[in-house]
Amino acid sequence: MKKVPILIIGFGVIGSGVARVISEKKEVIRSKYGIDFELVGIGEHNGCVVCPEGIDPMEAHKLKQEGALNRHPCWKSGMNSIDLIKEVGADIVIEATPTNINSGEPGLSHMMTAFNAKKHVVTSNKGPLAVAFQKLRKMAEKNGVHFRFEASVGGAMPVLNLVRETLQANDILGIEGILNGTCNYILTRMSTEGLPYEHVLSEAQELGIAEADPTYDVEGIDTACKLVILANAIFGMNVSYKGVDVTGITQITPEALKLASDDGYVIKLIGEIQDENRPRVAPRLVPKDHPLAVGGTLNVISLRTDLAGEITITGRGAGAVETSSSILSDLISVCEA
Repeated sequence: MKKVPILIIGFGVIGSGVARVISEKKEVIRSKYGIDFELVGIGEHNGCVVCPEGIDPMEAHKLKQEGALNRHPCWKSGMNSIDLIKEVGADIVIEATPTNINSGEPGLSHMMTAFNAKKHVVTSNKGPLAVAFQKLRKMAEKNGVHFRFEASVGGAMPVLNLVRETLQANDILGIEGILNGTCNYILTRMSTEGLPYEHVLSEAQELGIAEADPTYDVEGIDTACKLVILANAIFGMNVSYKGVDVTGITQITPEALKLASDDGYVIKLIGEIQDENRPRVAPRLVPKDHPLAVGGTLNVISLRTDLAGEITITGRGAGAVETSSSILSDLISVCEA
């Protein structure tokens, strides 16, 4: 049995969700892959949990749900995440702090510190990758460690790993898709029920589908960040968020959606990378019978390849359990590499 000590930095919805899933899948992973993930440290904004002998992931998850992680017997209020990464022995750092597309911090510093400490990084955090992807990739290579980030694009959808592990012989000629479930939900409801944008947005906020400040989603920023990651990771580009043409959904009216519907189309917020063109995010007309015409909060990505033709993947692009699926997949891949 291969024991793999891990750290989780950022113990919010995603980080604590990963702990829960690791606990629930522990025996399956042990029997199927011979890997025993042992949580030895948790980094939060106001302190850390440190236990080299192992932290019960489900106990930590439950304490977090109660808002009482600082009551854990191994809690250290005077320790920050950078110190945790430097000082506590671990093979892999899971970076799950909130996304910051302006500076990438604090996630960017966490990742750089991990690489310098010869620790692998698995992340769901889009910010550092949107700001400094090539810098991070080169730092990981320099230190001989793995850098995996499947969960940063499309939640549970295996896009990056599909290209890396299954479509290796293919040239990827283009990518297009719906990469934000909040926008897709709003446009779907507006289209099917003829409701105005403000009404559906308010409803989405009440349901927890949209944030209190929805700017990041509805202005296309979240989609653009994910597109940057795809452009850099799959096409070898060197673009940042500022290199993407972005138009959101705030100006779309029920009238425009009805006109589109009468002509056999739906309007969707599409992110696309075509050949060497500048990545773009904008509302687009999509035929109702097209693979990209998915409804609700679903995400979808279509890959255009030279050998396999067009491959389309649909799935849940957010949520603690769904995102944890991709993080766990990356953890296992790192251990098997």
